[in-house]
Amino acid sequence: MVRGTAIYQDMQLHQLKPIHKKKKRKRVGRGGKRGTYSGKGVKGQRSRAGKKFQPVIRELIKRYPKLRGYRFKSFRLKPTIINLDALEMKFKTGDTITPYTLIEKRIISKIKGRLPQVKILGKGKLEKSLTVRNCLVSSKAKEKIEKAGGVIRI
Repeated sequence: MVRGTAIYQDMQLHQLKPIHKKKKRKRVGRGGKRGTYSGKGVKGQRSRAGKKFQPVIRELIKRYPKLRGYRFKSFRLKPTIINLDALEMKFKTGDTITPYTLIEKRIISKIKGRLPQVKILGKGKLEKSLTVRNCLVSSKAKEKIEKAGGVIRI
């Protein structure tokens, strides 16, 4: 193509070259072969670095069992239960049984640093005469203790 005195060539698109360097893209996500956002999506709380979205309180609530109805636990402690066969093994004839002597013989232990209330039940045989003090006694146990020649004092 000729214009005036100068000769010009037609320029093709593939012959164009940029004057400046390419701008480096922002490094987002970086991790494996999952592209720009590494499977985190675009924007939002879950895509941010550091701030992990975890409903901690909800997890704690889900661990508790589902309980229904009115719940009240009485403050009174239940008495410690001992059967007559344990007394037959640990005590001699004529001994006195109190919560303190039971702790000394290691049949029972203190509950929160206090002497527990003791109830004697009638399971087993009793052939020794024993004196029972400061203990609750079932009717069957009372019958067997008195039959063996023992005494119950409250």
